[in-house]
Amino acid sequence: MIDLYTAPTPNGWKASVTLEELGLPYETHAVNLAKNEQKEPWFLAINPNARIPAIIDRDCSGLAVFESGAIMIHLAEKTGRLLPNDGAGRARVLSWLMFQMGGVGPMMGQANVFFRYFPEKIQPAIDRYQNESRRLFEVLDRRLGESEWLADEFSIADIANWCWVRTYKWSGVSVDGLANLRRWLDAMKERPACRRGVEVPFRVESLLRDEKAAQEFAEKARDQLQR
Repeated sequence: MIDLYTAPTPNGWKASVTLEELGLPYETHAVNLAKNEQKEPWFLAINPNARIPAIIDRDCSGLAVFESGAIMIHLAEKTGRLLPNDGAGRARVLSWLMFQMGGVGPMMGQANVFFRYFPEKIQPAIDRYQNESRRLFEVLDRRLGESEWLADEFSIADIANWCWVRTYKWSGVSVDGLANLRRWLDAMKERPACRRGVEVPFRVESLLRDEKAAQEFAEKARDQLQR
């Protein structure tokens, strides 16, 4: 059994979608970021960096694992799925996983900060992070024109990138003209485990479709930027 400590964010979904795809039993513990629960001593004992997601693997003597990429690798290795055992296949999956960890996530995250959360609209910063996010989308699009999935077969690399890219509207980044990326986005959305995973710990889909709801949420979340 896995204890999952999470919130409805792209990094949180990376863990829950992976758990759903692997069919592992888990118990969800929603962490209220608005109340700063991630900074409380009980959570810091699980993740000293005070960020979600984090897990406790009861099958591994209560092992605590934090950082979304590390959680995905741990779960894939635990089950022998979604991460190949052969060296070349493993390297390809990890390359695209790290592409998300070091590129897509940070760039879209900064786009979110300047486009959604900052009360002052600093246009050069908005342009910088939206343009870089779009460039990364184009890299994904080229790869997906060569292959159905990012690596040789469906893997944690697809899950990690999808959990972020699917929120492109929130970041204010266009996917127009990226036919391969859109095909892949649609294919991921059709997977039942993916759909279940992005509803953990609760649904926030309206924020991705309703601009008024998005603005209201952003206003309430602004004070968290300095925490």
